Amino acid sequence: MQIKFKNIILCILGSAILSFGLYNIHSLSGVTEGGILGMTLLLDHWLKISPAVSGLILNVLCYLFGWRTLGRSFIIYSTFACLGFSATYAVFEMFPRVYPPLADMPFAAALLGAVFVGVGVGLCVRAGGAPGGDDALAMSISKLIKKDIRWVYICTDIIVLIMSLSYLDFKRIAFSLLTVILSGQIIGFVQQMDLRAEKVKCIKNQTGEEAVGE
Repeated sequence: MQIKFKNIILCILGSAILSFGLYNIHSLSGVTEGGILGMTLLLDHWLKISPAVSGLILNVLCYLFGWRTLGRSFIIYSTFACLGFSATYAVFEMFPRVYPPLADMPFAAALLGAVFVGVGVGLCVRAGGAPGGDDALAMSISKLIKKDIRWVYICTDIIVLIMSLSYLDFKRIAFSLLTVILSGQIIGFVQQMDLRAEKVKCIKNQTGEEAVGE
């Protein structure tokens, strides 16, 4: 197991971008996400289970699943991502929100929020960690079924959002669905950037070896 300092920095940077977006956009607009967050709200509404309890249990289960599938390095990087998220969110809470009028602009908030979530989580996933339990679950499922992670995100989040229609109005779900679809695509794109870079590097190395051989 080799832990790279570069990946630790990416996890911390990604979690900071994520916490900035959640504090300045999502918490203002009422636009939510799918995954663990949506499931905890669903359980709270129908079964009266506090999100503090259900969130902890669901996140732990997802991380355990991720550890078994992705290895010990995943847990280490995820720890930095989680701590980075909590620490930076606490710092952002010390300051007023950047643009309060977003509270009355749900469409703009959905688009802008997707960018921060997508880039933030994408950097953590690219580094091999996960800032949240649902991210760990998506990474694990993606590896198991060998499918692009962006489609895994969309499928799992849409399932939770459809279930949430049982108690949330359609308008709020529609904006949340927009955020989910866009953020999932951005996460996959950011992750694929690293894979494409590795392919280019391998091609260059192979080309260089062939040139030397000639």
